[in-house]
Amino acid sequence: MLSKLGIESLNEMQNAAIEAISNRSEVVLLSPTGSGKTLAFLLPVIAALDPDIDEVQCLIVVPTRELAMQIEQVARELGAGFKVNAVYGGRAGYKDKLELKHRPALLIGTPGRLADHLRRQSFDTANISTMILDEFDKSLEIGFEEEMTEIVAQLKGVRKKILTSATLKTELPAFVGLKNPFRLDFRETGKPQLKLVIVKSLNKDKLDTLYELLCMLGDQPGIIFCNFKESIQRVSDFLTQKGIAHNSFHGGMEQNDRETALVKFRNGSSRLLLATDLAARGIDVPEIRFIIHYHLPTRDHEFLHRNGRTARMFNDGTAYVLKWVKETLPEFAQSDTTITTTRTAPPPSSAWLTIRIAGGRKDKISKADIAGIFIKQAKLKKDELGLIELKQDFSFVAVKADKAKSVISSLDNVKLKNTKIRLRLV
Repeated sequence: MLSKLGIESLNEMQNAAIEAISNRSEVVLLSPTGSGKTLAFLLPVIAALDPDIDEVQCLIVVPTRELAMQIEQVARELGAGFKVNAVYGGRAGYKDKLELKHRPALLIGTPGRLADHLRRQSFDTANISTMILDEFDKSLEIGFEEEMTEIVAQLKGVRKKILTSATLKTELPAFVGLKNPFRLDFRETGKPQLKLVIVKSLNKDKLDTLYELLCMLGDQPGIIFCNFKESIQRVSDFLTQKGIAHNSFHGGMEQNDRETALVKFRNGSSRLLLATDLAARGIDVPEIRFIIHYHLPTRDHEFLHRNGRTARMFNDGTAYVLKWVKETLPEFAQSDTTITTTRTAPPPSSAWLTIRIAGGRKDKISKADIAGIFIKQAKLKKDELGLIELKQDFSFVAVKADKAKSVISSLDNVKLKNTKIRLRLV
């Protein structure tokens, strides 16, 4: 299954977690953001699923819709042959109803949406033997304790309980009913090599310093963190004016827009993501060379989560803190490394563009189908075709920028799996 994800081997934390989850009934897994916790619990859980049971067997509760979608995607790409679905707020209820009609073995969801489905008796809980509270402290932090308590109370047949966290900034919740949990703590031993750099800004308004830093960093993927969506709009307007391509990601955006921003970031057609702390954990993004704290978070653990976006899977990364010369930084953001930016040429635009196809999993379309038609009919070479992502109703494909128009011209309105597909740039 690992080869389907392009992974050659598991890390120390993942191997330890798989052994513990396979052999123990209560496991608390603590490991930094980006260290691979999702795979660590999915592999043993999927291995224990019973193919003869046509009801939900494992329930995974997560704090955000992005994390729900990420786990759903990883589980599907493992290709174990079990139905997997994710339910979350902001998604049309009829879509949940259609997918839950044929029960998934693995159901992932946010606390509010899962609690709502349980009240409606949308699925039977009698066969749910495994419950996972992923990033449980974040769910509690954003106010889901009542819904989580309600969910746990209805899972009478659970024999295995797994809780995960990157920081453990709260006590283990009493409502879970843990008796003697086995604790795996990789928060220190699993820390990747993060380089923290202070970037001096002569002006209190740090926009010019940000621009110069981005020019210095060049064509690398990175995330710029702001504390407010209003700040993101201001920074976005500035970067647009300077001709620096980017996408935004925050809670005030429509779900489809947020999802598209992440897709473009993953496939390399967008190299910069402007984000609030919503992107600090629970999103599926590729190796990121740097993150920039345009604003510092107010709490040290959110600082750690942000930094974990770049130093992932125990690899190195760099976090830059923009500091006005008269500003005093909190203790958690101190560093001995300080630089001053100089103006250079702006980074080039990405060599890739993203095409959206009106057709997805519900149309029985596979990645192989898309790759085939793009290569055979649109005459793309393999190195001109990038990442393909399938969603329920549509798909995204990265192609070389200079080929995008000809691809759309060749394939728009062509039949694929008995479905006429429409293509457009996003």
